[in-house]
Amino acid sequence: MFVVDSPIGPLGVVVAGDAVINVRFGAAPGPSADHPAAAQLVSYFAGELTDFTVPFELRGGSEFERAVWAEIAKIPYGEMVTYGSIATALGDPGAARAVGTACNHNPVPVIVPCHRVVGAGGKMVGFGGGLDRKRRLLELEAGVALARAWG
Repeated sequence: MFVVDSPIGPLGVVVAGDAVINVRFGAAPGPSADHPAAAQLVSYFAGELTDFTVPFELRGGSEFERAVWAEIAKIPYGEMVTYGSIATALGDPGAARAVGTACNHNPVPVIVPCHRVVGAGGKMVGFGGGLDRKRRLLELEAGVALARAWG
């Protein structure tokens, strides 16, 4: 594991081969690394990167959780979707809470942007990294998207 310093605290990043397999919030200080994942995370937090291209693997999880993570990975930078809309996209409109649980189990947050999933009406609810981190990630993306729109 190596550590990437970020505005939302240190992130522990675990890789297997070239693929990121885990990102952890609040990692203890540790070694940094000269790895594409580290460079891309630094660029993301600097507002320069909007699409991660670093390989990642979504290990573990149930079939439903893996389907949720795949849907989350499709959410464009700077946009938000609701837990309910993901449940509907997966064919189970009543599974919003289960989507929330799957988001909480996302092994590679930030790279697979579970922070872009919000409650009905855009309400800030639930996030494995805490609501303050979720808010800060959404604010970062909104600010970058706005700056790009205004050129």
